[in-house]
Amino acid sequence: MKRMQKESMLKVGLVLMMAVSLIIGGCSSNKGTAANSPSGKESYKIGAVIDVSGNSSSLGIPERDTLLMMAEKINASGGINGHPLELVIMDNKSDETEAVLATKTLVEKGVLSILGASSSGPSMAMLKTAQSEKIPMVSMAAASTIVEPAAERQWVFKTAQSDIVMIHKIMEYLKKNNLTKIAFMYMNNSYGDNGKNAITAAVKDSGISIVAQEKFDAADKDMTPQLTKVKASGAQAVVVWAIPPSASILTKNYKDLGLTIPLIHSHGVGNQSFIDLAQGAADGVILPIGKLTVASQVPENDPQKKILDSYIADYSKKYNTQPNSFGGYAYDALNLVVNAIEKAGADRAKIRDELEKTKGLTGISGVFNMSAQDHNGLKEDSAVMVQIKNGKWQLLN
Repeated sequence: MKRMQKESMLKVGLVLMMAVSLIIGGCSSNKGTAANSPSGKESYKIGAVIDVSGNSSSLGIPERDTLLMMAEKINASGGINGHPLELVIMDNKSDETEAVLATKTLVEKGVLSILGASSSGPSMAMLKTAQSEKIPMVSMAAASTIVEPAAERQWVFKTAQSDIVMIHKIMEYLKKNNLTKIAFMYMNNSYGDNGKNAITAAVKDSGISIVAQEKFDAADKDMTPQLTKVKASGAQAVVVWAIPPSASILTKNYKDLGLTIPLIHSHGVGNQSFIDLAQGAADGVILPIGKLTVASQVPENDPQKKILDSYIADYSKKYNTQPNSFGGYAYDALNLVVNAIEKAGADRAKIRDELEKTKGLTGISGVFNMSAQDHNGLKEDSAVMVQIKNGKWQLLN
């Protein structure tokens, strides 16, 4: 009974949020009628479940802002095949239960597709609803299990590079620098667990061994106890799978303990918030990441160069700040769905099919080539290794 009451209260809260949610498009109502549309065509409604508040807000806020900017630009250019885009954004507060309820609310509202969530836990929680309701979902989170096995995730896609792609980039770096003993530290959630599984598989028969393994919770305020064990382990490098703020706290603890071996983070720290929260301790951190953070250092002949520069210019002009990889994941998610709707029209099943057929679509995160076996579509050439120097991202050759 208590559980039912709690779910009822959460649902009421979500419905109230819908009343003040961000709705963009040619129609002021949720009915998607053609009455108020300049073109006279019915609006196409797309939903988004984003971690705007809570532990993952540093991911969700730039995603929300990117979607708002894109929707405005799409409608200014005539919408989707003349149909106004109506974008409904809901905040899941970085909570799995609220993410599920928000997903169900959007399904009831008749959206053609759902973007989200920002982080892996809420995204994983949304899977069952997307599958059972047969609505195409495009996550902006990294865990490979969001889209794998693909045979069980027919309706689910994602735009962030999978953890295994980034692990392979890290393995290349470790081998190149003869670092054969590593410590692995990770968040106690879906994102951290996927990183752990990926690196455990990658080190087999590689000549690299994990000599220490420590986990921590997303809300932890001090990782000194775990780092003290790492310091005594004989590790030659430390690999961390986390997002801010815990990733920043760990990095500051790392410097405070006087650790000098290489600190290698995941692409989960690919925003300025990580650097700012680390309070100067982020300098020297190495990580694999998409090309957006070092776009000015990307060669002119790179297939992503033009779209990276365009996104940076648009975002910087609108928000007076630089975009980051997380905003890029949102850019790609909406771009993928709009591209599919342009071909499929307002049919969820056909939109799903078109998403799966995506080939050679250049985005912020890479060049997407989807298939029935691959609902992410990004390979290792979508990422580069960077190092933070003087608070800035520097491409490693």
